[in-house]
Amino acid sequence: MSDATAKASFDGISSPATPTAGKLTLLPLIGLVVGSMIGGGVFNLPSDMSRGASPLAIIIGWLITGAGMLMLAFVYQGLSLRKPDLDNGPYAYAKAGFGDFIGFNSAWGYWISAFLGNVAYAVAIFSALSYFAPIFGDGNNVISIVGASLALWGIHGLILKGVKEAAFVNVVTTVAKLVPLLLFILIGIVAFNFDLFLAAFRNMGAGTGDGAGLGSLLDQVKSTMLVTLWVFIGIEGASVYSARAAKRSDVGRATVIGFAGALAIYVLVSLLSVGIMSQPELAGQKVPSMAGVLEHVVGPWGAGLINLGLIISVGGAFLSWTLLSAEIPYTCGKDGTFPRWFSAENGNGAPINSLWVTNLCVQAFLVLTYFSKDAYNFFYFIASVAILPPYVFSGAYALKLALSGEGYQGQDRQRRRDLIVGLLATLYGLWLVYAAGLQYLLMATLLFVPGLIVYAIACRQRGVRPYTGSDLIVAAVIAGFAVLAFYLIWIGKISPL
Repeated sequence: MSDATAKASFDGISSPATPTAGKLTLLPLIGLVVGSMIGGGVFNLPSDMSRGASPLAIIIGWLITGAGMLMLAFVYQGLSLRKPDLDNGPYAYAKAGFGDFIGFNSAWGYWISAFLGNVAYAVAIFSALSYFAPIFGDGNNVISIVGASLALWGIHGLILKGVKEAAFVNVVTTVAKLVPLLLFILIGIVAFNFDLFLAAFRNMGAGTGDGAGLGSLLDQVKSTMLVTLWVFIGIEGASVYSARAAKRSDVGRATVIGFAGALAIYVLVSLLSVGIMSQPELAGQKVPSMAGVLEHVVGPWGAGLINLGLIISVGGAFLSWTLLSAEIPYTCGKDGTFPRWFSAENGNGAPINSLWVTNLCVQAFLVLTYFSKDAYNFFYFIASVAILPPYVFSGAYALKLALSGEGYQGQDRQRRRDLIVGLLATLYGLWLVYAAGLQYLLMATLLFVPGLIVYAIACRQRGVRPYTGSDLIVAAVIAGFAVLAFYLIWIGKISPL
């Protein structure tokens, strides 16, 4: 999850077609996809993957994720060609395929994921700063929260003045994250200890999956799923920017090529780390754990480099995702999915109401990080769960089109291929829902409940009666799970932080 997504996502929803000369070709689209996915999450992969999984489970997790995300990439490739009139990415696909309420929940989930991702970014930034100034601790103590809040409202003020983007930020943050990543991989290859890597299999009971107290192999694999999803958020980057592509076919190619490049980096970072430090050592590293791994090999300068790279990269992401988070309800307010109140602009063209609501939510959750034992992981886990509806319904929409045959006249072979791709992408999305676990799913439903009120207001403004037919059933399920979540929190069975 990264800053390039913020520049892309929802940006083309209401934008007019740009002149051909200003269209994006294949290479910029590939850069967009890679930049969208490779963000702050990769810097903590060594500990995130090893905390609950053995090397075998990590490998299986990447195989499942690689296959599932490849299917999702193929879904966006196919839909960009099959439905060229839908330029809004996942939100538009969910709405076109399953109605306004499902479309709303996809947009609502994307918004939740965006602003909670910013909370996780804030924790990561100040955790990295603690390497240079230990006063910031793990990134969620009082001084870190104060610092993050000052940054949040400083950016808020800039946006209100009409500062919407700065090209140099994207250039600097892209270099800042790719240089240390590539250096880490090169050093990791040289320092890789194959005996240590094999010993991890023997010592952790990887053959049976029950070693080192990590639970069954299935549990270990499940523990990697939200981690791998988090680092792949942004795979839809080229899709949501399809209106600006010079050739529609380049959107799909860029998605697949960018996915392959990001996957290679992720697998190398997580597996090379297992050949450098033991599982308990990796699991005990603080955010960003890549810094601890590189320090183990080359000394303090390695940790300093990784921490500095993360600060610059994620700092840019924090700025861009603040823009994105406000843009989502603003755009949805303009098309009637959200209440029109969210579409208000100030004299500088900034989405004033949407920005205030979004940043007040970010501020509230920044305060809550103080009470979390593992704030970074908790908030990005919830952000990953919240974005599941757009991904699941994108796959389901592709499957629905293939089953109905819509747009496949005389293309039976392509239809059969897309049917398989849509089915596998949908099954992968449902597997992620299962793998997320009850606690995080229930926590997410608490955040979807306020959306029921927002959607009802939007429907009334459009003169439409909310919650009829299947929509009523879906709303009841969301409310029911939220009640269950509140009850389990009340009796102490699950913890909200």
